[in-house]
Amino acid sequence: MAASSNSSLSGSSLSSDPEDFQPPIWKSYLYQLQQEAPRPKRIICPQEMESRPRHYGREFHGMMSRECADQLLGGAEGAYLIRESQRQPGSYTLALRFGGQTLNYRLFYDGKHFVGEKRFESVHDLVTDGLITLYIESKAAEYIARMTTNPIYQHVGYSSLLRDRITHRLGRARTEPKRVTFQQDEKVASSPLDRQSVLKDCPDKHCSYDKVHNFKVHTFRGPHWCEYCANFMWGLIAQGVRCSDCGLNVHKQCSKLVPSDCQPDLRRIKKVFSCDLTTLVKAHNAPRPMVLDMCIREIEHRGLKSEGLYRVSGFTDHIEDVKLAFDRDGDKADISAATYADINIIAGVLKLYLRDLPIPVITYDLYNTFIQAAKIPDPDARLEAIHEGLLQLPPAHYETLRYLMMHLKRVTLHEKDNFMNAENLGIVFGPTLMHPPDQETLASLNDMRYQKVIIQLLIEHEDVLF
Repeated sequence: MAASSNSSLSGSSLSSDPEDFQPPIWKSYLYQLQQEAPRPKRIICPQEMESRPRHYGREFHGMMSRECADQLLGGAEGAYLIRESQRQPGSYTLALRFGGQTLNYRLFYDGKHFVGEKRFESVHDLVTDGLITLYIESKAAEYIARMTTNPIYQHVGYSSLLRDRITHRLGRARTEPKRVTFQQDEKVASSPLDRQSVLKDCPDKHCSYDKVHNFKVHTFRGPHWCEYCANFMWGLIAQGVRCSDCGLNVHKQCSKLVPSDCQPDLRRIKKVFSCDLTTLVKAHNAPRPMVLDMCIREIEHRGLKSEGLYRVSGFTDHIEDVKLAFDRDGDKADISAATYADINIIAGVLKLYLRDLPIPVITYDLYNTFIQAAKIPDPDARLEAIHEGLLQLPPAHYETLRYLMMHLKRVTLHEKDNFMNAENLGIVFGPTLMHPPDQETLASLNDMRYQKVIIQLLIEHEDVLF
């Protein structure tokens, strides 16, 4: 990105229509200040210090008082030296001249040099970055405090350029939920026509799921500007954060203001298995993970009557082969009968995918909600509590669970052949779809019967709960 030398962003002049898009004008004030910042001036010790640690150079002056350090630095802005503390022998201090005074920082080394969060390969780089930060904060503290008030993101932002504007959400979990009352003397169910109309309103493509950005501290090589506020990201290292899913680059303070509209880029998604569920479906612009769709399609085509479906294990090496194929080829992976004749391999892949999710389909946040619902003795109140829990699931998790339960319900319709009823499937899928966040073995064992109950009820009452 090129910087403009004397311009600032004018939000009113920028169009959010991609066809009328004009390149944004980056705000260069902070970049100019970085160029003006004092340069480091190393004060070299005239004699060799035998006590000098190996990771320090000639800027080390041995044990010295603050007053002596101040005299050696003189009045030169950016001058610095390292001294051993008289008060705490064995600890080291960076003495730095800035703003007409000597600043003293406790200096640490663990393979890299640091006085705060940032870690540097050399003391020179640490001082350079420190002088830039001190200078910019002394000259532009008020500007920095206000720099997020007129964000470029709102005008030509990433979201308007990278995605279609879609207003509806997939699934009823994101609309005003329809209250369902469960009564013993009356079966409550949606009519097939009602259910078909809902599915038509939620097509299999172009699904709009909210997703927060996956920001991580990043070191940018060369000048970089924040894609939220359009200001320069100053410093030598760790100047800002980058979303590892979509590549959005922003200041750390701006990251707190960015909407939950991450649009993952397939080029950044390295694998299918063990990938966050919402991240994967947004990257592929699909309502559900393709592993789920493809495996269920294959199983329903040739395996619904297979005895012990989902209970009988497939050959582990072949399951691993299919996993690698999905990671490598995505929806082009070959799971046909010609390649894998044993349907238990495909069933095993589906279970492995769901088990390997970093956040289970029934999320950690809602685990206790569902476990407590399973403990309710009254059947109607128990279903109502489960229904309330479902409405709190993230949309991608809700849709994945809904689609899976519809499939498992069809599996139970062939119980005479496959010997898999809802209870058996609950035993198999309970620990796969939900497990406690603390992963305590004892807690998991105690909760297994409740996990089974939840999945069993989701299958048996799929037409009502979803």
